[in-house]
Formats: sequence, structure tokens, C-alpha cells
Amino acid sequence: MTKRFNQPSAQRLSAVAIAAALAAFAGLASAQPAPTGSAASRLPGYAVSSDGRVVLSGFGQCVRAGHWVPANAVDPCDRVARADVPPPAPVAVAPEPKLEPAPAPIAVAPPEPPRPVIQKLTLSADVLFDFGKAELKDSGKARLDQLAGEIKDAQVDEIITVGHADRIASEDYNQKLSEARAQSVKDYMAGKVANANRVTAQGMGESQPVTGDDCKKMGAERGSNKKLVACLQPDRRVEIEVLGSRQVAGGAPAAGTGATTAPAGSGPSTTR
Repeated sequence: MTKRFNQPSAQRLSAVAIAAALAAFAGLASAQPAPTGSAASRLPGYAVSSDGRVVLSGFGQCVRAGHWVPANAVDPCDRVARADVPPPAPVAVAPEPKLEPAPAPIAVAPPEPPRPVIQKLTLSADVLFDFGKAELKDSGKARLDQLAGEIKDAQVDEIITVGHADRIASEDYNQKLSEARAQSVKDYMAGKVANANRVTAQGMGESQPVTGDDCKKMGAERGSNKKLVACLQPDRRVEIEVLGSRQVAGGAPAAGTGATTAPAGSGPSTTR
């Protein structure tokens, strides 16, 4: 009989002890204070005690109210996601432009005045040379003697001789022929003036014809085609330009007056 009555009493004592322990543990947990200064004590998403502190569970976590939503989350009860915003980059300030002094104006030299021309004429190569030759004929020398007499009273600065050829034969041949003819005229005139080194020569070959289309479609392009040779006669020429000044009445020097007409009886010639 004693054994039956003692066993239930022991069980009741054990239950009472467990309940007391749980109550003590719960009381201890609820008594833990919320983090000092936490904003959770001012928000409605958490259970708070009568003294206004957040109620903590036995695991040290804030007890959420039944109406808690993620928008109520606050640290340190619940982690609040925060975007890491980098600090604003410094704004580069462009330096103020440095005003450079205006460059000094470049002095432009005035163009040189045209050189005075005493006489400028074109002599037919047929008067000066035989066809395809560069040796001066007697008629050619006579015409150059006449030119030398016309400029003997002038102050000659330069005599320019330019030889030209027609298109018959090769371009290379015509270039060399025009150079040789200009050189022959230069050499002869150099002996007629005081300053021989002021006489120059150059050849233009067939590059500057004056006949244009007049002599096209006239048969074979060779020297035996007399009709074509006669048509191309104006292209075979030597141009002579005399630069300098001439004395006029009263002793004052006069600038050249440009192109002049070749004297009569000088043979085929044209002024330029």
C-alpha cells in the first residue's frame, strides 16, 4: 500500500519542478533588456514589456508582434539590407583657359613688280635653222644682229631665249632639238651684249604648240609630209625676251614698254 501511494506523489513533484524551472527561464529571458538606443522600442512591429523594452525570446531574439511585416524590420532585431552606395566621385573642374597673346601679324612682303621688258618677239625657226637642225643659218644670224642693234642703247638686265619644236618625231628628240636651238641663239647673242652671263636658254620641246587643232588629220606624222610640215611651221620657233631699261630724251631711264613689233624685213616673226 505504501508503494502505490508514494509513486504518484513523486511524479507530481517532478512535474511541479519542471514547470517552475520553465517559468524561471521564461522570466529570465523576458527580463533581458533590448539593445540600448535601438529604434525597435519605438516601432510597432515587436512585442514590448510594460517598461517599453523589446521582449526577447529564450534565444535572445526579439519577439515579433503578430502584425509584423518586413517593413517593420530594424537593427539589431532583424538585419536590414542596405545598398552600398559608393561615395560620389570628385567632379573635375576644368581649369580656366589661359588667354594667349595674339600672335604678331606676319609681315607679308609686297610682290615684286614685273621686270621691265625692252623687247619680246618670236622668231620662226625656219628663219634661224634648217629643218631638224640647230646650227644658225646666215639669215638667222642676220636677224639676231638686227636685234642686237635695236637694244645696243639699252641697259640690258637679261636676255631669255626659249626654243620650241613641232610634234613631228619623238618627244625626246623634240625636247633635245628645242634645247639645242635655244642654246645656239644664246651663244650668238652672248657675243653681242656686254654681260654675256645674263643670256639664258631653255627648251620646251613640243609641249606648247600654237597651231591647236589646225594640223590634225593631215596624213603621216613624218618629215616627208610637206603639207604637215608647212602647217606646223608656227610651232617651230624661238622666243626672245629682252629685260632692262632704255634711256629717253632728257637722260631719264625709261622702263621697258613690253612687246614691240619686229622691224620690217626681219623675216617671218610675230610679237608676243
